Amino acid sequence: MDGTGRRRRGALLAAAGLAAVLALGGCSGSGGDEAATNDSAAGGSAGNPELFGDRAGEAPAGAGQPADQKPVAGAPDLRVDQRSIVYTGSMRVQVRNVDQAARDAITLATAAGGFVGGDQRRSAGGDATADLTLRVPAAKFTGVVDELAKLGTRQQQEINTQDVTEETVDLDARITTQRARVDNARRLLSRATSIGDLVSLENELARREADLASLEAKKRRLADLTALSTITVSLVGPDARPVDDPDEAGFLVGLKGGWKVFLTSTTVLLTVLGAVLPWLVAFGVPLGLLWWFARRRRQRRPALVAPAPPGPVVATSPTVPGARSGA
Repeated sequence: MDGTGRRRRGALLAAAGLAAVLALGGCSGSGGDEAATNDSAAGGSAGNPELFGDRAGEAPAGAGQPADQKPVAGAPDLRVDQRSIVYTGSMRVQVRNVDQAARDAITLATAAGGFVGGDQRRSAGGDATADLTLRVPAAKFTGVVDELAKLGTRQQQEINTQDVTEETVDLDARITTQRARVDNARRLLSRATSIGDLVSLENELARREADLASLEAKKRRLADLTALSTITVSLVGPDARPVDDPDEAGFLVGLKGGWKVFLTSTTVLLTVLGAVLPWLVAFGVPLGLLWWFARRRRQRRPALVAPAPPGPVVATSPTVPGARSGA
């Protein structure tokens, strides 16, 4: 019994040792294959820099992030505070004093951390107008609009928003890729061995740097629009004409439009007459005086004596030679 138990125990130990050896061999084989695969991929990329150069420096999507924090492909970020939105607004406000209201509007914009992008003023008095372009931070856009409306009577207002989140994300990705392409072109340029390769790589590097500069300029412009909102304010005096409604129609509207055209035409004619009148005075008056003097002179000239009309004709008979008188 003791011998049989020992043999069984020895067989079990031998079987366990054999299983452990086989398991270790399989793990080492799979690890070797994986390492060989990785080495071959790395060698291929190193041997073909033109093929893999544009992806140089790019990390795989989701690398370095925990599995539970990786973004889901195609899932948009619905958080409003994480989106890029461009705010633009225009409004027309009727005020008592246009100059004072314009100063107050500029003060509101500068106090909010913005600045004045444009200032145009026309006329003076009751029909004066001032067109201001204000740039204010996006976070204070609504508050500044409300404060501007309190300067007088708001006659018109229009607010527009544009979501440029996707465009911003796309620009960021394109800029990252383009920077990697520029770096790769610089590395290839440093390894050039012939004049032809040097010239070709310099041209390619210049083209890639120009594309990168264009993308960065677009990104700066987009960042400026999203960081600072634009408000166009038209301040009008109490005697300014009201905003014309483009949807108006009817007899009275037509009569009003015809009267405006008549007044405009009359104004044009009077303007032309005013421009021509000095010339008429300078040349017309002397010519008129000369004509008047010439006409008076002709009237005073004595009339010419007409010849006397011929007398009556007396018929006479012809004289016959040799005839007696009194026959």
